[in-house]
Amino acid sequence: MKVFLYPNFSKKNALGCAISVCDILSALGAEIFADEKYTSELGGKSVVFGKENLASSDIVIAIGGDGTILRAAKYASVYDIPVLGVNSGRLGFMASLEIDNLDRLSCLVSGDYSVEERMTLSLLHRTAGAEKEYYALNDIVISRPYSKLGDFTVRADGKVASVLRADGLVFSTPTGSTAYSLSAGGPIIEPDMECIEFTPICSHSLFSRTILFSPERKISVKHNSDGEDIYFCTDGGERIEFSSDDEIIIEKSEKKIKLVEIGGNKFFDSVNNKLMQSIKGERE
Repeated sequence: MKVFLYPNFSKKNALGCAISVCDILSALGAEIFADEKYTSELGGKSVVFGKENLASSDIVIAIGGDGTILRAAKYASVYDIPVLGVNSGRLGFMASLEIDNLDRLSCLVSGDYSVEERMTLSLLHRTAGAEKEYYALNDIVISRPYSKLGDFTVRADGKVASVLRADGLVFSTPTGSTAYSLSAGGPIIEPDMECIEFTPICSHSLFSRTILFSPERKISVKHNSDGEDIYFCTDGGERIEFSSDDEIIIEKSEKKIKLVEIGGNKFFDSVNNKLMQSIKGERE
């Protein structure tokens, strides 16, 4: 088996976790690859360096938090390679393994694991006669900085679904329902479902609520807010300006993200153990 490591060494325990992963996989006879930028951290291990090795790998192992797993998933999706998330961050809701159960990596070599396919969203930004497409596994956020209200119109297949004033809008996949959308008051959705979740951020209305759209809907967003300080981003990435003359089209993408399930980390166990545990941890 060929494994490509994608660690985030800014996380407190990521380096020790990556070294343990290398030791375990080497003992199991797996080939280990990593980007050459990690040579100083992993040079003493049986690792072949070079990002070109990703294309021939069987699995990508992301070591970090949810953001690391998101970035690794986009990186791996180019070659249709599944990603195994190992949590060395604070929450790691998308991770299949925790640092204390790395022994289950033996299941990779034995083939005792499953691969879940998650839907993604595409965003088409139409501006000044040009178009550019973006993708999101978790969510698409449209907002103004400094908690300023924006005036938004959301249409589904050309029909008005919502006209509202709000700090912003979140469009998420079921995978992303436990991220920003949840914090904004949206529901938790099982990740194997397919729908497009729309959640307003601090809407200036008593009746504005989350809407679940069919995955077949084509959703358009425009705004008529003063000024040019409205932006969008996908999966917490770069902010892109969204002017009042622009239009954003959001729909289900043909692309799928593949996540490896190996640790018995079932969805509702994660909801109860991780989301509730983060509250307990802050109180202690």
